[in-house]
Amino acid sequence: MPEISRRAFGGLVGGGAVTAVAGTAIPAEAAAAVAAAPAERPFEARPAVSGKRPNFLVILGDDLGWADLSSYGAPHIRTPNLDRLARQGVPFTNAYSGSATCSPTRFSLYTGRYPGRTKGGLAEPVADKSQGLDPNHPTLASLLKKAGYATALIGKWHCGWLPDHSPTKSGWDEFFGNFGGVLEYFSKLGQLGAYDLYEGDAEYQDLRYYTTVLTERAVEYVSRDHTAPWLLNLNFTTPHWPWLAEGDEETGAEIAAKIRAAKSQAEVSRALNHYDGGSVAKYTQMVESLDAAVGEVLDALRRSGQEENTLVLFASDNGGERYSYNWPLSGEKFVLLEGGIRVPAIVRWPARINGRQVSHEPNFSPDWTATLLELGGARPDPAYPLDGTSLAGYLLRGEELPERDLFWRVRANRALRRGDWKYYRDASGKDHLYNLAADQREQADLASDRPELLAELKAAWERIAGGLLPYPG
Repeated sequence: MPEISRRAFGGLVGGGAVTAVAGTAIPAEAAAAVAAAPAERPFEARPAVSGKRPNFLVILGDDLGWADLSSYGAPHIRTPNLDRLARQGVPFTNAYSGSATCSPTRFSLYTGRYPGRTKGGLAEPVADKSQGLDPNHPTLASLLKKAGYATALIGKWHCGWLPDHSPTKSGWDEFFGNFGGVLEYFSKLGQLGAYDLYEGDAEYQDLRYYTTVLTERAVEYVSRDHTAPWLLNLNFTTPHWPWLAEGDEETGAEIAAKIRAAKSQAEVSRALNHYDGGSVAKYTQMVESLDAAVGEVLDALRRSGQEENTLVLFASDNGGERYSYNWPLSGEKFVLLEGGIRVPAIVRWPARINGRQVSHEPNFSPDWTATLLELGGARPDPAYPLDGTSLAGYLLRGEELPERDLFWRVRANRALRRGDWKYYRDASGKDHLYNLAADQREQADLASDRPELLAELKAAWERIAGGLLPYPG
């Protein structure tokens, strides 16, 4: 097990503080709490008789890096609500997104399959109305719906635009949010230069800070008197650029003016990319506002009386970006180095899973699709076999996870993880081999030392890739 995992999570499961990562200072009170905290508790399943099916609250942060939570190592970001969720549940130290950008990961989570299984999943990310998730493809929502679940998606969709693509065409009963991958947080002007806040298929006017708007909707949904188990996908855009926090209306208005004046899609993108803005301090504000929003939703869940039998899964859609704190990982969003795909992931289900534990089992987005389907009593469609492996047996019965490879493909990179070993090809076409147990930062390239292992992992990658759709062009 990587040493950084023990350091970063010992305090979390013992007393609530995090330890320092090498070379980084943390407040004295946090250091004292860590020093007094016992060692971490490795994950153990709780024997139990089967109970009723849980509700599912799946929360995604947007471009949130692996170490951007204080419980995952950030020395300057305070995330008390997500830290509490981690203490009450199980944080995973080796969790991965399904890809290195927004849309492909969402395809992998919604379908339980590699993004390259579907035409829309080849877009990295979805950028125009010609691309999207085929409404005929089964999804987590459509399969759970067949099993009797109510389904809703609140927040960022980024799997296509109207009229051909929408959550309500892919199994979600309700949708409130934005279709594109990014928007200005106040005006709601989005990726295509147009207003992008919808309720179902109709525009919904609300010019308040977007994180606040989504939080209110999520609180309303979990507070309902539900008569059936439910799935809520709550997809925040925070802390994705543009770099705006509550109270930054003036900066938001400047960005909105640039979007309205844009003469091309490229100019719209430049305005939203906000390359002339942001800072570590602003990013910290955004992450902390995400944490506060999650706290409000979890408080509403507790008040509703549904907390005990609701499985909450929190994760990020890919690794961090410009201002993210990713130490000790290399790389960031868009690449398949650890910093581009390793993400914070926390699961809590008080009725069936003990808290104050940590898991180091590698997993990625499609595994959670398979897990939720099994726990919800839903059957995958045999015509669309899953690429994910259910973690239900591991979480509930203590079963060992089968040996399997975690696979990623993007246009510029390729990667495959098997146990502690990772095969990686960079944008220049050079192959690398890393032992992640000894070298999470991916600096010690062992390709020349272990050529046979490199060839074996490369061949495994080729076999999987051979079953995927080719990239256009």
